[in-house]
Amino acid sequence: MIDKDGFRPNVGIILCNQQNQVLWAQRAQHDSWQFPQGGIKPEESPEQAVYRELMEEVGLAPEHVEVIGVTSGWLRYRLPKRYLRQGNKPMCIGQKQRWFLLRFIGNEADVKLDGYDKPEFDDWRWVDYWAPAKEIVFFKRRVYEKALHELAPLLFPDYKKRIDNQKKEQA
Repeated sequence: MIDKDGFRPNVGIILCNQQNQVLWAQRAQHDSWQFPQGGIKPEESPEQAVYRELMEEVGLAPEHVEVIGVTSGWLRYRLPKRYLRQGNKPMCIGQKQRWFLLRFIGNEADVKLDGYDKPEFDDWRWVDYWAPAKEIVFFKRRVYEKALHELAPLLFPDYKKRIDNQKKEQA
């Protein structure tokens, strides 16, 4: 499903543990890492898509997580020209994403990457909350930064105060 502007609706999932580290997953048979994410089907709400994608990509069910927050609106990124599929109608030029921040309340043994015929990921690890913004592929970087910054106050209570102080100092 592509919207009138050429963006595919999608959900992004920031899954954190009790130490506020985030799950960082390696794409199957690639040397690239990302957060779990996936398209929203026409009959789904974004929250329903989150739970489906969690199960498909990392084997987690709703009882393994709790929703902490979600971005206030859609965050968009454009695909580089080399990734555009010119023959597709309508053509997808990028993704618009709602990002969800989830708390992992299961056991690490619950994470299963091989639950489907074509696994999305073949490895995962916990990383510092901010690391993915530096490590993600260049064309997704701004979206990752925006999602992490918007959702950070839900995990780090003094984050908003620190940012406000920085803005005052720069003014």
